[in-house]
Amino acid sequence: MTTTEAGLPTAVTIDDSQLRREPDVLAKDILRLCRQAAQRAGLERRAQMIADGVPAHVIDLMNLPKPDDVAREEIIAEVEDGYEQTSWMRSI
Repeated sequence: MTTTEAGLPTAVTIDDSQLRREPDVLAKDILRLCRQAAQRAGLERRAQMIADGVPAHVIDLMNLPKPDDVAREEIIAEVEDGYEQTSWMRSI
């Protein structure tokens, strides 16, 4: 899956075996990945702004996620969704 920085999908590739899953479950996984991508993009934006010397109070005003926040959200999503690490989703 490829998304914009805001988490909007621009390209989605689904393994044929996943097309046999319930559509609502597959859609939920796709939405979770979009949210996760947006959070991670926000982390990258925060890191870049820090590296560029932007004052912390300015970054805080932008409500960009912090590493602990993203990690916590990902763990919560995995627990709530019953996500397993041996998923069909893989890094490219």
